[in-house]
Formats: sequence, structure tokens, C-alpha cells
Amino acid sequence: MRTKIQYAIFIALGIFSASCKKDNYKAPSSTFNGRLVYQGEPINVSYNDVYFELWESGWGTRTPIIVNVSQDGSFSALLFNAAYKLLIPSSQGPFISIPDKTTNTDTIPLTISGSLRQDIEVMPYYMIRSPKFTAVARKLTATFSAEKIIKDVNARDIDRVFLYVSKTQFVDNRNSIKTAELAGGDITNPANISLQLDIPDVQPAQATVFARIGLKIAGVEDLLFSPVQEITL
Repeated sequence: MRTKIQYAIFIALGIFSASCKKDNYKAPSSTFNGRLVYQGEPINVSYNDVYFELWESGWGTRTPIIVNVSQDGSFSALLFNAAYKLLIPSSQGPFISIPDKTTNTDTIPLTISGSLRQDIEVMPYYMIRSPKFTAVARKLTATFSAEKIIKDVNARDIDRVFLYVSKTQFVDNRNSIKTAELAGGDITNPANISLQLDIPDVQPAQATVFARIGLKIAGVEDLLFSPVQEITL
């Protein structure tokens, strides 16, 4: 009996020692950052709605590292120095992935050895061009052009366009204090789209609000956005 107890203690100490060693691994310290871009121009999305995956081989679990994309298209992640495979799930973003020249697939090989800055080139369905915001007596007008980028069998129509106003710099349907929208079928000229709304009173009062345009593509969950614009009241 005493021998069994000593053996159990030995096993417990071994597990505790292994656990301590595991917990004492250094935290990741290399930074991987960049932007989602089309021909060098950032793809604006809604905050923390779009992500991509990083897969690292050599670990027992097959769970990806999820990297969220900020509303200006930028991203940043702390990683270990290692080889990764970068994949944007097909359900993510108002765009489609561009095949990598090395793999000829949607998977992008990535080697982290110290900090790395690298943009990810994608193919958007549309681009919002020349967004302009004009506020007169709290009436906000937004004008822009919707340029269709994908015109082949993968092309999609515009489902709806939106003008969002928010109290903060985070602007989308989740935190808008006022929204105007226009159905895609009511757009007569994609080169000259206009939306208008009355900016509501803000409590507590503030000197500015923030606005941007959202474009919903038919059959695509994530919206394409213009950059955030600060509006003086």
C-alpha cells in the first residue's frame, strides 16, 4: 500500500513538473501586421467581423490562430517564429481570395522570423470611389461611386447601400445612431449614388459625429465600407 502511495505521488509530481514546463513557455513576441488591400488600397470592413486563419504545423491540435481585421482593413497578431499557412475562409469579407503564386491555391505560405509587415491582396466585388460627406444644418448628404471590380461569372449585384452615423469612430450597423439606405434595384446610376439623413441630437452633446458608407453585395454577408469620416456639427 505504501508503495502504491509513493508511486502515485511520483506520477503527480511528474505531471506537475510537465505542467510547469508547459506554462513556462515564452509568450509569442514576433509581430505580423499589414492590411487587406486591392491594388494597394485598403479594404474597409466592419470591426472584428472579418478574419483570416493561420495554421501552424507540428502541434498536436489542428486549431487555427484567428486574426481579426480592423475596420480600416488593418490587422496585427503576436506569433511565435515559425512557418504558417494563411487562409481566408470563403465566407469572409466582401471579396474573393487571389490564388497564391507559389501554391496556386488560396493558401498563402508565411514564415515568421522576427516581425513581419505584409499586406494581403484580395479581389473585391466592388470598390467605393470618391466618397463625399456634406453636412448643412444637421442634414448629412453622402455621395459616391460604386465601381464594379469582378465582372466575370463570379460577379454579384449590389443588394443595398447604407449611410451610417455613429457617436464614436466605430461605425457600422451595430452602433449607428441613424441610418439611411437605398435598395440596389433603386440605384439608377452606380457612378453617382446619393444618400441623405438628418443627424439626431446626441446626449451628452458632442461637437462631432462619425459617418461612413456601407455597401451590401447580394449573397455576401460582410459589407464593404468607405473610410470613416468625422462630421462637424
